[in-house]
Amino acid sequence: MSSSFEKRGWYEWVVTLGGLGRIVPMPGTVASLAACLVASVVAIPIWVVGIVAALGLFTVYLYIKETQGVDPKEVVIDEVVGSWVAVWGHGLGYALPAFLLFRIFDILKPMPVSTVEKRLPGTWGVMADDVVAGFLANVVLWLLRWAFGLGG
Repeated sequence: MSSSFEKRGWYEWVVTLGGLGRIVPMPGTVASLAACLVASVVAIPIWVVGIVAALGLFTVYLYIKETQGVDPKEVVIDEVVGSWVAVWGHGLGYALPAFLLFRIFDILKPMPVSTVEKRLPGTWGVMADDVVAGFLANVVLWLLRWAFGLGG
């Protein structure tokens, strides 16, 4: 009996972050935490975020086409991109607050996150809502740093 990785191949591995999206009860939160842990050890250049986002768009497209899902919970590459957008430019010590803010925006989906998710079709909506949530988290973190005199 073949596994889904054998059927779908490399792109399922990418969208599920090596299967992480399938084996944990809160895949989005765990993937976001994993992405922020990486960002707490090494600064993620914006060009890497862009490449992972482009790879995410392509692989999510293939995965959704194959599974006929809308925004499957096992797809977590979008959380990785959103988390990296949230922490970008803040320095290694800000990964935890960036993670927390990103998850708040990603879960509650305030406008414009909800608008992007609803109005953009398929793959674009899957990826873009997390990018917008990450952007909002990034801006709020800058405002908090400024308000508390932490170099904002």
